[in-house]
Amino acid sequence: MTKVLFVCMGNICRSPTAEGVFRHVVQEAGLGKGVFVDSAGTHDYHIGEEPDRRTQRAAAERGYDLSALRGRQVSLRDFHEFDYILAMDRQNLANLQRLCPASHAHKLGLFLDHSERFFRQEVPDPYYGGPQGFENVLEMVEDAARGLLERIREGEGGAMTA
Repeated sequence: MTKVLFVCMGNICRSPTAEGVFRHVVQEAGLGKGVFVDSAGTHDYHIGEEPDRRTQRAAAERGYDLSALRGRQVSLRDFHEFDYILAMDRQNLANLQRLCPASHAHKLGLFLDHSERFFRQEVPDPYYGGPQGFENVLEMVEDAARGLLERIREGEGGAMTA
């Protein structure tokens, strides 16, 4: 089984969006039993909370249900458990790199490095913006989700650091 963890700062906007979208893409591809998907935050701001209402609304308009997701913080165990640990931006990637045991550093990367349209970019935090920010996040995440699924199908192991 391939295990994928998406990471942002608080785990209420970007990473739960990535989790929900990628889980949907995996299910549609018939790979639900072969891929485990989760999300977490580098900070402990929103542990136990559901995703931001605006995030849930934007996702629901595209057919993604994020209502069952709850915020959690990255743990040391995650570095051992997951095959891909994908940050939404460089700051959170740097936070992960500080925490990650050296033997698991190859698992870390930027999520958008799996995107065709947004390669080597960051998923911007929509928290302080308007509705368009959440739409932009979904556009980026959907594109990167397709690329990541293709990489997993091809059997390439581990993430690549930016």
